[in-house]
Amino acid sequence: MAGQFEATVEIDRPVEEVFEYLADGRNDPEFSPRVQRIEKTPAGPTAVGTVFRSTVKDAGMTTRREFRITALEPPRLIRWAEVSKNLVTATEGGYDLEPLPGDRTRVRIHNLLEGHGIGKLLVGLALAAARRDAPAFGARIKAAVEAS
Repeated sequence: MAGQFEATVEIDRPVEEVFEYLADGRNDPEFSPRVQRIEKTPAGPTAVGTVFRSTVKDAGMTTRREFRITALEPPRLIRWAEVSKNLVTATEGGYDLEPLPGDRTRVRIHNLLEGHGIGKLLVGLALAAARRDAPAFGARIKAAVEAS
């Protein structure tokens, strides 16, 4: 079983600033408490093919995650795919950004979660937790971008 969760939030910053902040995955720990550390390869601006490697804590388990940027269309679209092998992975995800009047931005984040092996039994629980947290996750993104 696979399934998607998403959140939409409006941020009081211009779309170019929001895009720049979100495209640098090293900012993830500022709004995602599960991310304990993260690094980017290669150095330089984020581009298609950039990889972010992180250590995250989910449901009491620490795992290593690796995400590859699959599409980047400044300032409106960021896509990624998890290439690490974990019980539950975000096989695809992304941000859709829309400029709003008054230098504001609407951001939609979405992830498709998929279970592997015994993770097929756990993905429903992971999806339920992600969907429950989605509004708060969006609020944390908003707060982090606006504080940057």
